[in-house]
Amino acid sequence: MLQNNSMLAQLKQQIHDTTPRVEGVIKATDKGFGFLETDDGDSYFVPPPAMKQVLHGDRVKAILKEEGEKTSVEPDSLLEIGLQRFVARVQKREDRLAVVPDHPSVKNVIKSRIKRSLDEDSIADGDWVVARLVRHPMKEGDRGFFAQIDELVAKSDNPAVPWRVTLARHDLEQASPEAGDDWPMADEGLEREDLTAEPFFTIDGEKTRDMDDALRVEPLDNGGWRLTVAIADPTAYVDESHSADLEARTRAFTVYLPGQNVTMLPEVLADDLCSLWEGKERPVLACALDIDAEGNLGDYRFFAATMTSKARLVYDHVSDWIEGKGDWTPDEAIAPQLTALRDLTEARSAWRAAHALVFKDRPDYVFDLDDAGNVLDIRTEDRRIANRMIEESMIAANACCADLLADKVGHGIFNVHRAFEPEKADAAHEFLADQDIQVEREALIELPRYRELKRELEARDDAWLDVRLRRFQGFTNMSALPGPHFGLGLAAYATWTSPIRKYGDMVNHRLIKRVLKNESAPAEASQALTEQLTERRRLNRMAERDVKDWLYVRYLTEAAKEQQEFEAEIIAINRGGMRVRLVDNGATAFIPAPLMHSERDKVVIDDKEGRIQIEGEERFKLGDMTRVALTEAREETRSLVARPVG
Repeated sequence: MLQNNSMLAQLKQQIHDTTPRVEGVIKATDKGFGFLETDDGDSYFVPPPAMKQVLHGDRVKAILKEEGEKTSVEPDSLLEIGLQRFVARVQKREDRLAVVPDHPSVKNVIKSRIKRSLDEDSIADGDWVVARLVRHPMKEGDRGFFAQIDELVAKSDNPAVPWRVTLARHDLEQASPEAGDDWPMADEGLEREDLTAEPFFTIDGEKTRDMDDALRVEPLDNGGWRLTVAIADPTAYVDESHSADLEARTRAFTVYLPGQNVTMLPEVLADDLCSLWEGKERPVLACALDIDAEGNLGDYRFFAATMTSKARLVYDHVSDWIEGKGDWTPDEAIAPQLTALRDLTEARSAWRAAHALVFKDRPDYVFDLDDAGNVLDIRTEDRRIANRMIEESMIAANACCADLLADKVGHGIFNVHRAFEPEKADAAHEFLADQDIQVEREALIELPRYRELKRELEARDDAWLDVRLRRFQGFTNMSALPGPHFGLGLAAYATWTSPIRKYGDMVNHRLIKRVLKNESAPAEASQALTEQLTERRRLNRMAERDVKDWLYVRYLTEAAKEQQEFEAEIIAINRGGMRVRLVDNGATAFIPAPLMHSERDKVVIDDKEGRIQIEGEERFKLGDMTRVALTEAREETRSLVARPVG
C-alpha cells in the first residue's frame, strides 16, 4: 500500500514537472477576465474563475492549457504578491469591515481587520486608509484575501484628500520636517569672501519661497562675460550627523505638488535662513565662471562667501522687460546685468545647440487653487527668455561642478543618462534601419556620435519617429562616478545649485568644501544612496502626476458633461486604444477603440508601431495632433475618456 502511494506521488510529480508552464504578471480587466503577460512580451488569457484567485500585479507561474485553437492559462503558484501595501477606502456594513483598494485595475472588496493600535470607532465608511494584504488564496493555508488596516489617511470629507491619498500611496511624507528655531552657523574652517556690496539678484516664480540661486553678471573686456553663481548654503547650518540631515537624506527631494510643497529641509531653513531673500545677508557657496562671446566655458573658481541679494525678480516681469512689454523696470544696477545675461544666454544656447544638445521647449501648466483645493484655472506658462536665462546659468554652473568633482575628487553625485542602454541598442539600431536611417551601432552608445545622430533626427521634425524612439531609451540615474549625460549632450553633469531641495546637491556641496579646504574626500557615495535618490525622484514625479490627474478630473467634469472639444497630441498607443494630451491644459485622456468606430473589428491597432488603421486606412499615429471631445471624467480612477472628432 505504501509502495503504491509512493508510485502515485511520483507519477503526479512527473505529470506536474512535464506540464507546460509560463511565468508572468497578472493584468486584470474590468470584465472579469485577465491576461498573464510574460517578460518576453507574450500574453495569455486568464478566464474569470481563475482570476478570482489572483490580483492585478501578482507574479505567478501558470499551467498552459490549449483547447482547440484557444490558449489560456490557470495560475498554479504565487511568486510575488502585486498588492502588498496599498491605499484603500473603507467599507463598513453593520458588523462587517472591508476595504476596496484604490487601484483602477483592482475591483475586489477585501475583508479586513483594524490594527490594534488604531481606534476602530475613528474609522468610518468611505474613509481613506493604508492597508496591507496579509492573506492570499494562492498561499498555503490561506483560504481567501484578507487585509489589515494600518493607518487612517484622511476622512472622506477632507478637502485635502487628493494630496493626502497620493502621498500615502507612494509612501511619501505628508508634511515638512519639524525643527526648532535655533540654527547657529557652523565653524567650518572656510574663509568666506564678502560679496554683500555686490548687486546680486534672484529670478524666480512669484510665489517661490525657497530661493537657492542668485546671480551677478559682468561683461569682460574681450567680449565675453564673468558669471558669478551664488548658491544657498544649508550645509553651513546642517552637519552630516544632525537629525535634519538624516531626515533630508531619507526624503532626498522637496516634493512639489499643485498647491502644496513638502520640503526636504525644515521650513525654517528652506524658506527662511537659507533662502536668498532680498536684503538678507546669507552664507553661500559660489562659482565665478568665464564665458566667451561664442558661449565657450572658460576658467572657473569655486569659493565660499557671504552675499546679500539686492533684488527679488519674477520671471514674467523680466521677460516682459526684455521683450519691451509691460510697465515694470529693474533697478539701474540690475538692468545692464539682465541685458548681459540675455546675451550670455543666447551665446550659451547657440554653443550647446552646436556642441551639445538642447531640449525642445515645452510649456508648464500651472494650477490656480482656492483655499479648499478647488481648481479655479489652469494656466499655460511658456519657457520664456527669463526662464532660459536661469536655466543656462545653472547648466553652466553644474557643468563646472562635474568637472571639479571628476578632477579633484573622482566621485560625487552625478546625473548620468545614457540615451540607449547597451541591451536596447541592437533593437534601436534595427528600428532605425527600418526607417532608412543608416547609422552604426556606436552612434547609439558613444556620446560624440549620438550628438550627431540626435541633430540629424531633429532635423527631420518627425514627431512619430521621436516618440517611437523613446521606447528604446533609458532614464536619468544618480551615480557616484562621473558618466555622460546624453540628454544634455555633456560628458558629465553634477548638480549643486539646488541644495535646499535636493540632498544630492548637499552631498556635492560638502565635497566642494573639502576641495576648498584641501582636505581628503570621504569614500564615494554608496550604491544604496544613489539608488535611493533615483527612486525618490521617480516617486516624487509620480506623486505630482497623480495629484494633477485628480485635479484635472475635477476641473474637467463639466467639460466632459458638455462633450467639450480640445486639440490634443497622441502620446501613447496600446492594444485597447490611444492616450492623448490636451494642448490647452496638459490633461491626458484615453480614447478606447470602440469610440473610434462603431464596429470594433474595423479598428486595427498596431501598438508596437504606434499606428491605428480604421477601415483599412491609417487614421492615427504617435505624435499626431488631432481633435477630441471629452466624454467622461471618472474621479474613482482619476481618468478622462475622450472620443475622436470628425
